[in-house]
This record gives sequence, structure tokens and C-alpha cells, in this order.
Amino acid sequence: MSLEEMNEKIKAVEDRRAVIHAGGGPKAVEKVHKSGKMTARERLDYLYDDGTFMEYDVFAKHIGRDYGLDKKDVPADGVVTGYGKINGRPAFCYSEDFTVIAGTFGEMHGRKIGKTVDLAREMGVPLIGINDSGGARVTEEMGALSMYGRLFYRHVRTSGVVPQIALIMGPVAGGQAYSPALMDFIFMVRNTSYMFIAGPPLVKAVVFEDVTVDDLGGPDVHARVSGVSDLTTENDKDCLDRTKRLLSFLPLNSKEDAPYIEPEDDPGRIDEELRKIVPTDPNVLYDMHEVINRIVDGSDFFEIKPEYAANLIIGFARMSGHVTGIVANNPKVMAGCLDFKASDKGSRFIRFCNAFNIPLLNLQDVPAYLIGSKSERDGIIRHGAKMLYAYAECTVPLVTCVLRKAYAGGYLAMCSKDLGADFLFELPTGEICLMGPPGAVNILFRKEIAAADDPEAERAKRQKEFYDKFVNPQYSAALQHVDDIIDPAIMRPTFIKAFDIIRNKDDRLPDKKFGITPV
Repeated sequence: MSLEEMNEKIKAVEDRRAVIHAGGGPKAVEKVHKSGKMTARERLDYLYDDGTFMEYDVFAKHIGRDYGLDKKDVPADGVVTGYGKINGRPAFCYSEDFTVIAGTFGEMHGRKIGKTVDLAREMGVPLIGINDSGGARVTEEMGALSMYGRLFYRHVRTSGVVPQIALIMGPVAGGQAYSPALMDFIFMVRNTSYMFIAGPPLVKAVVFEDVTVDDLGGPDVHARVSGVSDLTTENDKDCLDRTKRLLSFLPLNSKEDAPYIEPEDDPGRIDEELRKIVPTDPNVLYDMHEVINRIVDGSDFFEIKPEYAANLIIGFARMSGHVTGIVANNPKVMAGCLDFKASDKGSRFIRFCNAFNIPLLNLQDVPAYLIGSKSERDGIIRHGAKMLYAYAECTVPLVTCVLRKAYAGGYLAMCSKDLGADFLFELPTGEICLMGPPGAVNILFRKEIAAADDPEAERAKRQKEFYDKFVNPQYSAALQHVDDIIDPAIMRPTFIKAFDIIRNKDDRLPDKKFGITPV
């Protein structure tokens, strides 16, 4: 073959590649831009380090031939797949192309995504799925349905092996919505993304309900009500920036540690303001975020699910350069109690950290599980057990601090020593007990209070006696449920020293196939 013939063949390949890279063409691209979105390839260019993204299966061709699809060009079958580096670290990604017949999910489309999940798992690097699709391609219905099943299977087999991040950057409808649900994190974009298993027309036809796409499955619904989404972002670039930031806290896979960064913040830093932030009065509200921001490196805290079950705070930070997961009650919301939503939120995060070797810091100010008939009907026993199970299953380093209230099952569920805490510290304001003093006194001294000339004075007297005897931090410390009672100002250096000594702990689960979680 002559050089001229070779050049002609190369040109034919590159000409076709250029057509494929153009996606659905200028008009389709313009329409996507007008809707406030980036195209599939623009998203990848922004997400990956310059020049590192390598695409594969670019020439994949759709197999549908019915209803005129045989005459239609479907570049890359509506999804771009490949790998490259994000912040200098490898990651695989698939990005659905809405400019190509609305990014619909056909058989080759599904095969490309499934291959990407497989490669991420086999190579031991994170997987990012950019979802922007009109759903299953009806003209390839059996192929699409089969590929959905194969994709779900792969997500489950990949779970706990490498981090899986789903970005909802457009519509995600029908069965395809279960793909993000099987991944570890879901980010949505305000005004341009939504997800549901059936859209408004089908909902109206089947259950006779008129509803908009936003009210059915918009970012606010999934961030605040359903808890499906972990974060709402403002636009495509913000979503991709947040993804880069999340990845900076995560290991490549379950066999590695999360990336260490040399700290600029002094590990021994003492913060006397913390003495003012945590109130001595157990009934005064405060925002636990203020505590977190003062004890972590550079006040850099990446919160997960900030709008859902806000009575529990979860997220990632660094302590002396080491990534640490944080689980904390927030007394500012529902007094920091654990309801069924908070239990779901916390247990999933705890299990993720345990799967990926991320130590956990647990900050307690919990008046117990939420009680009452509604809470029981919501399944607080079943859901609340998930927190107990998650901590008891943990093999990563666990440090707990009781800042104020730590009552009943809430104390256990927020990682007591009995549930596996390697170190448990308590502030002088801490209150660890089976039941809060008011409730305990009302039960123990009901008759004495009722018979007293001044019932309220008698109740106050009995409460003080009960507190001094059983709730004083020195009582729990004397029984060795607490390792030390510490000044709030030294929380940061205390926690860092504790993590340093237990960082290489060797804790192994009993030999078994797997445990049965209280789902």
C-alpha cells in the first residue's frame, strides 16, 4: 500500500470521526446551549485535565432498523465513553449526548456504558456517569431493556470496589433512573435536570395526577423530600467542579487510602472560641457546622445531603491532611434527634466510608431517636437499626465525642464505645444517660413530686440530684465508657492524636459471605 493510499484511509477515518464529534449537528447543539446545558463532549473537556481524555468506541453504531431508524445517523450511539485524569488522578466516564436523538438508551449505547463500568472496576479507578437522556429507545425496546438489566448488575458488582458518581445533567426517565440510584453519589443541576420512573403524561394516564416535571422529580424534590440526590448544583460547570472536589477526598478504589495532602493548618491548633459555641444549657440551640468548621483543616468541609434530614450532618474533611468522614447531630434542627430519614442518610454514608478506608469522626449531641406514633409508623425501629448495624460493621478508625446530650439509643447509634468507637471523648457539658434527667425524674419520683407542697421545686431538686449523680461526665468516665473529658478548645488536636494512633488498626469481620442489613 502506498503512502497516498494510507493517507486516504486515515482521512476517511478522521472525516467520520469529525462527523461523530459534531454529535447531532449545529442546530441540536444550539438547542442544548439555549436550554442552559453544555454538550456531552464539552462536559468531558471541562471535567478532565487538558489533553488527558481518551475516548473509545467512538465508531459504535446503533442496531435499530424500525420506524426509519435505519435511515438515521446516530453518532457514537448517543453516548461518549472514555478515561483520563481529573486533578492528576485517573477516572472513567460515560457522558450521554442529548444532541443525538435525545441521548436515548439503545443496545449499543448500553453496551458502551456497561463496558465503562467494567473497565472502572477492573482497573480500580472511579466511575463517573453523566446522565442526560430521554430514556429507553423504544425502537430497540428489548435491547434497551436487556442492557438496563446488565447495567444494574454491573453497578452492584462494582459497589464497594470503586467510587461511583452519577451526575444528573438533564432528564433521566423510566428504568434508567435506577442506574444512578445504584451508584454512591448523585448530583443534580438546578433548572435543567430531573429524574423519575414515569413522566407527567404517564402519571396522568395511569394515576390521574396532573404534575409538572419539577414537582415530580426536580432537584428540590430529590434533595429535600425523597433524599435521592446528594447535592443540588447551580449549573453544569458548578456540577463538574463539585465532582472534582468530591473526587479529591476519595481513594481510587477500596484497596487504597484516600489522598493525603500536607496540611497548612496546624494540627495542634487550639481554638478557645469553641468554649463559647457549645452552650452549657442543654436546651439552647447551636449550629454544629460551626464546630466542624473550626476543627477540620482550613474549615474545608464538603457536606453531603445538606438539604435532606438536616438534623444529621455528614460529609468529608481533612484532619492533619488525612481524609475523615464526619457524622454529627445538628441541634439546630429537630434538636439533633435521629428520625428515619437521618438514619438512612447516616447509615449509607458510614458504610461508604467503611468500604473505602475513610476514618470516621462522630460528634454527638443527640436527645435519642424520635419517638411518637408517626415515627413508629415511619419505621423508626427498622430504619434506626441501620445506624447501629453500620457502626457495628465498621473496621475503619472511629473517634467519637459527646458535646452535650447523648441519650438512650441515640447515644449508641452515634457510635458509642459499645458500638465500636476506638476512642470516646466527652466535653464538660456532656450528658450520657439512658434517659434525660426530666424524663427519668418524672418516672422515678412521680409520687414524691405529686405529694409535694411545691411540685415544681421538688422536681427541680430531684433533677439536680439525678444529674449530679448519674449524668455528670465524671460518672461515665469513672465507669470507663469515656476515655477522657476534654476542654472544647482542644478538640482538634485531641482528635488528630487519636486518629494518628489508630490509623493502622487491624479489625476484621467474622468469616462470612456477607451480613444481612436491616433494609
